[in-house]
Amino acid sequence: MKKRDAILQAATYLFSRKGFKDTSMAELSKATGAAEGTIFYHFKNKQDIFLTILRNLRDEILPEFEKYEGAKVVKTGLDMVEESISFYLYMASIKEDLFSILHQRYPYELAEKNPECRELLESIYEAFVDIFENAIRMGQQDGSIGPWHTRKSAMILFAMVDSMVRFRMYNLYDIASLYNEMIATGRRMLENREMPVLQAKTQIKTEESG
Repeated sequence: MKKRDAILQAATYLFSRKGFKDTSMAELSKATGAAEGTIFYHFKNKQDIFLTILRNLRDEILPEFEKYEGAKVVKTGLDMVEESISFYLYMASIKEDLFSILHQRYPYELAEKNPECRELLESIYEAFVDIFENAIRMGQQDGSIGPWHTRKSAMILFAMVDSMVRFRMYNLYDIASLYNEMIATGRRMLENREMPVLQAKTQIKTEESG
């Protein structure tokens, strides 16, 4: 592993467990075996390390989703919503340290005074919400999802799933036991309630024409 990547990996681990403010450069140097001068060769300061971690997460979201989606077979937009929920839970499990950092207070305190941090956080969350919104839009096109406001519905769905991730991270609840109910809730919230009626009318027309 390259030294720069090792520094980022160690920093992610330390920031997720101790928080940004309570992680010293001396600790980071000890964790990586790199002198502080070496760390500063790769990064301007500790904040630069933090922003790089956020930047990497942002850049990994869509490629990870495309890879995840490529291994699945979905029939409708409503099915895609289910896969989007599963994907977010999957990302939160394989990148637990990164999600722990996202759920800390510091990134949002920094975003109030650092435009780049604010832009990174916004783009990270927008990328996730976009995945849900695209699934909802697909469902509206194929008729499996009702005529709900796509962005607002996507944000509500995302907030629900992200809350479950927080429960797991803070050991408040075993979200695995809630998975089926979470999927069912998402489907009930979005499904096209006119679909059974439309299907029945189509069936009647087919029988009459036959």
